[in-house]
Amino acid sequence: MRIIDLRSDTVTKPTEEMRYAMARAQVGDDVYGEDPTVNRLQEMAAEILGKEAGLFVASGTMGNVVAILSYGSPGDEIILGSHSHIFLYEGGGASALAGVQSYNVLNEPDGTISIEAIEAAIRADDEHCPRTRVICLENTHNRCGGIPLAPDYCDAVGELAHSRGVRVHLDGARLFNAAIALGVEPCKLTRSADSVMICLSKGLGAPVGSVLCGTRKFISRAKRMRKVVGGGMRQAGIIAAAGIYALEHHLDRLAEDHRNARLLAEGIDAMPGFTCGAQRCNDCAIQTNMVYFRIANTVIGDPAFNASELLDRLRPLGILAGSPLGGDGYTIRIVTHLDVTQEDIEYTLSTLQNVVKNP
Repeated sequence: MRIIDLRSDTVTKPTEEMRYAMARAQVGDDVYGEDPTVNRLQEMAAEILGKEAGLFVASGTMGNVVAILSYGSPGDEIILGSHSHIFLYEGGGASALAGVQSYNVLNEPDGTISIEAIEAAIRADDEHCPRTRVICLENTHNRCGGIPLAPDYCDAVGELAHSRGVRVHLDGARLFNAAIALGVEPCKLTRSADSVMICLSKGLGAPVGSVLCGTRKFISRAKRMRKVVGGGMRQAGIIAAAGIYALEHHLDRLAEDHRNARLLAEGIDAMPGFTCGAQRCNDCAIQTNMVYFRIANTVIGDPAFNASELLDRLRPLGILAGSPLGGDGYTIRIVTHLDVTQEDIEYTLSTLQNVVKNP
């Protein structure tokens, strides 16, 4: 049966060309710094992001927690958006492993945190208070509908943070989606961040891996923290090669995913009973590869019809989608990626229409 997997852009499979690049990769022991393919990937990522150095890590979650470990000590504090991935979906790693506490500030509908709210959250230099060490941003912002944060906003946060002696870490799991959507070079989104993590295993299509970038001094510290969390890898060039291929061949094509997401959103929005937009910001247009839509209580004449039931009805028809953890029970998230074609989008829309008409 035809399967269209729209649960996440993490479900992508390596292309044949990527598999070939992996098979012929030169390798060495990366713990000793001797894997030439890993070294090349790290250098490429750092150059693209305008940073001095990079560190290959197993996942975006590992990259984020390694960054926080590199900045903070037990009893310190980090400032996070209330709907940030680090706060919601990374297993409490910052507190469990780094011993830091989070100051959660409300995310605005567009994924930003107001500058005034950030300024108010930065602690005074007082022995009674935890020390504010890091402000964490997310670009694109997942739970706010894949909205990209603009360079001017990122610069404003960086200026405030640095004026108060605080670092900025950017969770850039989908940073390249933001850059493509905004029509800017990725380094313009990272120039005010002290560190940035990018994922290779989402829209870029690599099977595994992320890269953490920053100054050479920061990366030296981060490499130690990677060891602490068990992230040292040996002949990792086999998977790093997939990341190199992705950076060389899969950046510009993200625009196709964005077009497919808009096509999907327009179709869903035209169906009675559905409202497109992020869970918290229905007025935000679809800009990248994420589509959130909400089921009205009266859809198909059943007030009890919810996200779980809709997903159950779509699955036997070959369409996989998801509902946000901790959501309202009526919101569906669909994510487009390189394994999803325009034909798949058209089939998804027709199938969704039939499900609504013929419950």
